[in-house]
Amino acid sequence: MKYTAGQLAEILHGTVDGDSSTVVNSFAKIEHGKSGQLCFYANPKYEEYVYSSKASVLLVNKDFEPKKPVTPTMIRVEDAYTAVAELLKYVSEQRRKYRRHRGCFSSVALSAKLGKKVSIGNCTHIGAKCHIGGYTQIGDNVSIGKGSVIGHHCIIYPGVCIYPGSVIGDNVILHSNVVIGSDGFGNAPQPDGTWKKIEHLGNVIIGNNVEIGAGTTVDKAEMESTIIGNGVKIDNLCQIAHNVEIGDNTVMAAQCGIAGSAKIGKNCVLAGQVGVVGHITVADNTTVGAQAGVTKSILKPGQIVMGSPAFDINQYKRSYVKFRQSGKE
Repeated sequence: MKYTAGQLAEILHGTVDGDSSTVVNSFAKIEHGKSGQLCFYANPKYEEYVYSSKASVLLVNKDFEPKKPVTPTMIRVEDAYTAVAELLKYVSEQRRKYRRHRGCFSSVALSAKLGKKVSIGNCTHIGAKCHIGGYTQIGDNVSIGKGSVIGHHCIIYPGVCIYPGSVIGDNVILHSNVVIGSDGFGNAPQPDGTWKKIEHLGNVIIGNNVEIGAGTTVDKAEMESTIIGNGVKIDNLCQIAHNVEIGDNTVMAAQCGIAGSAKIGKNCVLAGQVGVVGHITVADNTTVGAQAGVTKSILKPGQIVMGSPAFDINQYKRSYVKFRQSGKE
C-alpha cells in the first residue's frame, strides 16, 4: 500500500490536520509507530503515545484536542476505531485480485455452477449441483459437498469442510478448518447401556456478512436447519450444535459452546468460553461474561449476566464480594 494523507482522508471522509502530502505504506500500533506508517488513537489510555509517536499519519477522533505538540499528520474522522477498520478493509480489497482460477488437482463436478471470476485452490473438491456465487475465493484443500450453495464475494480459507446441502450467504468468511454441517451429537440411550446414533437429515443455513473463525464447527440439524443470522461474528474454536439459531449481529468469542436447539437472540455478546445449555432462549441484546454457564432462558432483553450458573451482573458482584470475604473468616 502507498497512500498520501490526503488520499486517506478522502477515503475515510475525514479532514487533514497537517501535511496532506505525507505518504504512508504500512500500519502499526500507536506505541510502535515509525516513519512511513499509519497509526490510530481511540483509547484515552494511549494518549501518551500521541505525543511521542514517530508515525507519519495518525487517525484521531474529530473532537480530539491535543495537550502537547503532535508530530504526525493527523486525519480527523468521526470515529477513529471505526475508520481504521474501514481502511483495513479497503486496503485488503484493493490487494485482492479477482480472477477465475482453478488450482492443480482440483475437482469440480460437471453439474456444479460457478459464478464470475470464482477462484479455486489446489486439491479442492466441489460436489455435484453446487452453486458458487461470483468473485468467491476458495482456498486449497477445501471440500464442498453436493448441493451446497455459496453466495457472492465469499472467502473460504484452506482446509474448510462444507457438508452437502449447506447454504451460505454473500460476503461470508470461513477461516481455515471450519466445518459446516457435520452431524450433531445425537445418540439415544438403549436398555443394554449402549447408544444408538440419531441420523441428522437437516442442514446449516448461514446468512450474509458472517465471519466464522478457525477450527469452529457448526452442526447440521436433525430436521430442518441450524441457522446463523446475518452479520454474526464467531471467533475461533467454537461449537455450534444441531438446530441452534443465532440471531443477526450476535458476536461470540473463542471457545464458546452452544448446545442443541438453543436460540440466541439478535445483537448478543458472548465472551470467551461461555457455555449455553440446550433448548433454552437468550433474549436480544444480552451480554454474557467470560466463562459463564447459561443454564436457563434469559427472557428480558438487554441484560448482562455472569457466573456459572449465569445471573444478573449486579447481583453477581454483590455475591462475589461476600464470597471473597467469607474466606477471611
